[in-house]
Amino acid sequence: MTPDDMRRDVRTENLWKIYQQASEEVQAVRDVTLTIQPGEFTALAGPSGSGKTTLLNLIGGLTRPTRGQVRVADHELSKLPNHVLARLRLNQIGFVFQAYNLLPVLTARENAEFPMLLQGVSAEERTRRVDELFARTGMEGLEDRRPGKLSGGQQQRVAVVRAVASKPALVLADEPTANLDSASSDALLDLMDELNRDLGVTFVFATHDERVMERSRRLIRMVDGRIDSDVIRVG
Repeated sequence: MTPDDMRRDVRTENLWKIYQQASEEVQAVRDVTLTIQPGEFTALAGPSGSGKTTLLNLIGGLTRPTRGQVRVADHELSKLPNHVLARLRLNQIGFVFQAYNLLPVLTARENAEFPMLLQGVSAEERTRRVDELFARTGMEGLEDRRPGKLSGGQQQRVAVVRAVASKPALVLADEPTANLDSASSDALLDLMDELNRDLGVTFVFATHDERVMERSRRLIRMVDGRIDSDVIRVG
């Protein structure tokens, strides 16, 4: 592993996230220590309430820990002010949400380009990247459609292109196949696997979908906020 790769890894150390619900304390993530190396294709698996989505949100800096550390791209997230954390997310982390989170007033192209627009990427380069990724994802000819005119599988493909086009080191995907049929799920997993292998993008999924678990090359199972098992598979 090169020094540059070491700066791109994800590390958590003794990580806790505790919520207060009325008089009850909910330990959503409990003492998780974990390292995800650059280029991994990793699934965080477990039933609802196991802590996988909370852990994903902590890694992405969307939630701050109660205690412990999260380091992404050699930055400890809990020590970053909000504006610096937002900039790190913009430049280093891509997000794929279960609900797609596409802006309904923007076209598929405009949605895919949006993070790059915030990054200050030139219009010519934005067009080049999106055209290339739309061609790879079978979205050619649909660039000018708004989300309401796209199927669920097509919307999720736009969300993946949006996450990857800005060239992040890390993509976090929360239940990316939950709203898709089997064929669309398989096509989406093929796409993300291809992007992982060809572009070296690190993918981390929160999932309870067996298809995602089977395709992952590292499977981390969570129970009650803790890591129950961690298996690396050759693939």
